Amino acid sequence: MNEPLILDENRFFDSDPAIRRIARDLYQGVKDLPIVSPHGHVDPKLFSQNRPFPDPAELILIPDHYIFRMLYSQGIKLESLGIPTIDGTPVATDHRRIWQIFAENYYLFAGTPTGVWLNHELSVIFGIGEKLNGDSAMRIYDMLSEKLLSPEFLPRALFERMNIEVLTTTDGAADTLAEHQAMRDSGWKGRVLPAFRPDAVTNLANPGWQKAIEELGAICGFEIDSYARFITALEQRRAFFKQMGALSTDQGVESPWTQELSPVEAEKIFQLARKGQVGKPEADRFTAHMIMEMARMSIEDGLVMQLHPGALRNHNQAIYHRFGPDKGCDIPIQTEYTRNLQPLLNKYGNDPRLSLVVFTLDETSYARELAPLAGHYPAMKLGPSWWFHDSIEGMTRFRQQVTETAGFYNTTGFVDDTRAFPSIPARHDLARRIDANFLAGLVARHIIDLSDARRVSRALAYELVKQTYKL
Repeated sequence: MNEPLILDENRFFDSDPAIRRIARDLYQGVKDLPIVSPHGHVDPKLFSQNRPFPDPAELILIPDHYIFRMLYSQGIKLESLGIPTIDGTPVATDHRRIWQIFAENYYLFAGTPTGVWLNHELSVIFGIGEKLNGDSAMRIYDMLSEKLLSPEFLPRALFERMNIEVLTTTDGAADTLAEHQAMRDSGWKGRVLPAFRPDAVTNLANPGWQKAIEELGAICGFEIDSYARFITALEQRRAFFKQMGALSTDQGVESPWTQELSPVEAEKIFQLARKGQVGKPEADRFTAHMIMEMARMSIEDGLVMQLHPGALRNHNQAIYHRFGPDKGCDIPIQTEYTRNLQPLLNKYGNDPRLSLVVFTLDETSYARELAPLAGHYPAMKLGPSWWFHDSIEGMTRFRQQVTETAGFYNTTGFVDDTRAFPSIPARHDLARRIDANFLAGLVARHIIDLSDARRVSRALAYELVKQTYKL
C-alpha cells in the first residue's frame, strides 16, 4: 500500500499555538527570499558541463556521507552502496539495487536532519508524493530517473528554480579553476564562486603534502624551495582566486591554536617537511602560524577568512585507506577557543579590515567562549550550527546559547556547508523555520516585539550572510 509523503506546513514549529502562530507569520516573510550559499562543496563541474544527473543513486546517495555513514553504522558495507574506492576494491555498480538497499533502510533516518532534508528534497524539488521504502523504491527510482532526463532538472535549471543567488564551491590552492572559467565563458548568469582552501599545503602532516607543494609550484611557475617562496605562492594564488570572483578562504584545522613563528623558525620547519622529517609538534606549530598568516593576508586582500576547527579527520582508518577522506569518518573533539585564538585576535581582531568567521563542532564552547569572543572583537563573527549540529535541535541550542551574549548580528546567518546540491533548499528552509520559531518564542515572552522579530528574521535568512561575505 502506498504511504503518502506529506510535509506539514507547521513542521518544526512549537506545539504551543501562540508561538506557532507567530513563527508561521515570521516564516512567511522569509521563506521565498533568495538562497545565499557562501560555503559548500558542490562540484563546479555540475554547472560548467550542465549535463543530466546520471541517476537517483548517483545524485542523492553516493556523494552524500550524511546518508551512507548512517547505513554503514547499521552494518551495510560501503562497497554495496557503490562508494568508490581508492585501493581498487570492486564496488556495486547496479544503481537500482543500491537504491533498493537505501529505500529499505530509509526508516533509519527518522528524526535526523538527513531524513528531514531528504523528505523535503523528494517532495518539493522532485514532486514525489509517496514515502520512500522498500515497496516504493523502484517506483520512485523510475520517477526520479525520468525527471532527471528532462531539461527542467539540468543543474543550471535547478540552480535557477531553487532561487539560488550565490553558490560558493571549495577549491584547493593549486586548482586551475578551469570549471569556473568555463562557466564564465558560457555566458550563463548563475553566480558560482570559488573559495580558497589551502589545507593541503598548510598542513604539513598531510600525507600528500610534498606532492601538493609540487603542484602548487607548478601552477605558480617556480619551485617552492623555501618558506618565503611558499608565502609568495599562497599570496599569488589568493590574488588569482580573487580575480576569479572568490570572496573567501576556508581552513579546516584540528585545533584553533594560533601562534606566530619567526621567519627563521618557519623556514626550519618548512625545510624539515620538504625532507619528510617533520613531526606532529612541528607540524601543529606551523599550522598555528599559518592561521595567523591567513589572517594577515585577509586583511591585505579583503578575502573573508573562515575557520573550521574541531574535527578529528578520518577516525576510521580502515575506511580511510580503502575509500579516502570525506567518507563520514570525521568525529568532533573537545575544542578550546579563548586561549587558542588570543594571539590572532590580539594582533588582528580589532582591525575592521578582517572578517573572521569561526565555526565549531564543540557545542560546549558556544556560551562559554565563542559568544563572548564574537560579542567583543569587531573582526570575529560566529558561523552557524555546523555539520553534526546543522539540525533542528542543534540550531535551537545555538540560538539559545549565543544570542544573549553575542546577539543576532554577530552571527553570519545560515551557511549550509553541503556537497549534496539538491538538498540546499531543504537546509535553508529548515534554518528559516527554526529561526522563525526561536524568534516567535521571544515575541511570545515579550522579550522582543513582532516588528523587531520580522527585522531579525530577514537578517538571519538573507542579509547577514550577504554582509559577512561582502556580497
